[in-house]
Amino acid sequence: MIEVRKSTAILAAAITAVALTTVGCNRTANDTTGRATTDKMATTTDKTASTTNRATTGATTETAVAVDDAALTTKVKTAVLAEPGLKSTQINVDTKDAVVTLSGTVDNAEMKSRAVQIAQGVQGVKSVNDNLSVKTG
Repeated sequence: MIEVRKSTAILAAAITAVALTTVGCNRTANDTTGRATTDKMATTTDKTASTTNRATTGATTETAVAVDDAALTTKVKTAVLAEPGLKSTQINVDTKDAVVTLSGTVDNAEMKSRAVQIAQGVQGVKSVNDNLSVKTG
């Protein structure tokens, strides 16, 4: 996320530098078009910066969601691991848009219910999809 912001700032600075450098190239002592050219370049620079900002904001948001989902997955796995009796190696945890999906096999219905309850109790989890199965036999 920080790299995206740095890249955006560097890009905006480069565009501004080019714009300011090229503005004075065709200017004479009594040239009033230089001012118009400067205004056009400033507008172009503003539009480019705005477009770049929108693009990086979208990328930043997507990255933040992915990081949040990964963090939730880790929190749920940690909570399941801390629960006595649950074999966390038999429970898979996936997260998409703060919706946690539990899959795998547990020993009995009580453990299945407890795993779902633990996942629901993790802060930030919107809901839990229970795809756990109970061992038979």
